[in-house]
Amino acid sequence: MRAPKIKLQHLSAYIILTLWSLIVLFPLWTLIINSFKPQKDIFRDPFNLPKNFTLDGYKAAWSTGRFDLYFTNTITVTLISLTLILFIGSLAAYALAMWKSKFSIALYIFFIAGLMIPIRLGTLDIVRLIKALHLQDTLWSLIPIYIAMGMPIATFVLTAFIKELPSEMFDAAKVDGASEWQIYSQLVIPLMRPALSTVAIFNMIKIWNDFWFPLVLIRAEKSRTVALGVSLLFGQYRTDWTRALAVLSLAALPILILYILLSREFIKGLTAGAVKG
Repeated sequence: MRAPKIKLQHLSAYIILTLWSLIVLFPLWTLIINSFKPQKDIFRDPFNLPKNFTLDGYKAAWSTGRFDLYFTNTITVTLISLTLILFIGSLAAYALAMWKSKFSIALYIFFIAGLMIPIRLGTLDIVRLIKALHLQDTLWSLIPIYIAMGMPIATFVLTAFIKELPSEMFDAAKVDGASEWQIYSQLVIPLMRPALSTVAIFNMIKIWNDFWFPLVLIRAEKSRTVALGVSLLFGQYRTDWTRALAVLSLAALPILILYILLSREFIKGLTAGAVKG
């Protein structure tokens, strides 16, 4: 009697997941197919395949819109910020996980507080600090902000992951004469790959799509990011929807590629520690 119930439960789960996938993918489908349509066709028939296929939006965005520069800037900022977030965050997480004291707990709570306090609340002070450092209108003004944005989630996820590792493993490494740096670099980092992938995906989405800080800190065209460049396509009286949707399709591509490449490690990082035994 149990077999039909189990099959029915599985069937209902598949139906719900399929419906949810369709709901999530529908906006992406609409975005992509409309990026290959002339503007009149977008308003006439926004949900079907293009009848008059065109690449004018992509050509215009790349040739006249300076989006090759904007993509280069965004990729540079994202890669540097992610590298430093993962490196500094993993170091902090290892120290907090290994350091057993009341002060380490207080420091850990201080890091976690960053998850509850939006960094945009300090925009005025950040602007003053960036001006004092003479970093306005440069990509270097964004990198320290993104590192500060990514540190709380990095510390939270990586510290919890390291604490799940067996303490006997660290004791054995110390008995063999390994230093703290050797334990961190040769033992902990390889085991932390799922958690690092999770942190990388979470932070890349925030950094890649951030519009607020580029808008506040950058005016020079040479330092604009993709999110800021896309906003310039939406005019007060007229919007080139073909070019805007083409740019948005290109902007979503790196996130999708990263998730596909790291999806297995990402799922491992989310489920790490959920099952013991």
